[in-house]
Amino acid sequence: MKSRKELMQMIQKYDFALYDLMLYLDTHPHCTEGMRLFRKYRDKREEAVNEYVKNYGPIQALQSDTEKKWNWGKGPYPWEREAN
Repeated sequence: MKSRKELMQMIQKYDFALYDLMLYLDTHPHCTEGMRLFRKYRDKREEAVNEYVKNYGPIQALQSDTEKKWNWGKGPYPWEREAN
């Protein structure tokens, strides 16, 4: 199992790559390689986020498990030093 810090760094790297690819695809909408990379990093980010949420809790309030109890207030929050 990856540490909280490792997973958060992975998510941040994927977010950066995806944002960069979105800017590229805005000007090159028919680039198949750009689309392939976008899907690849989107899927990798989703896997990392799912692993983070499963092991350490939600990154966003919308990811709270409301079936059992509201767990968003359980810290540390992703932007706090302890979580990174």
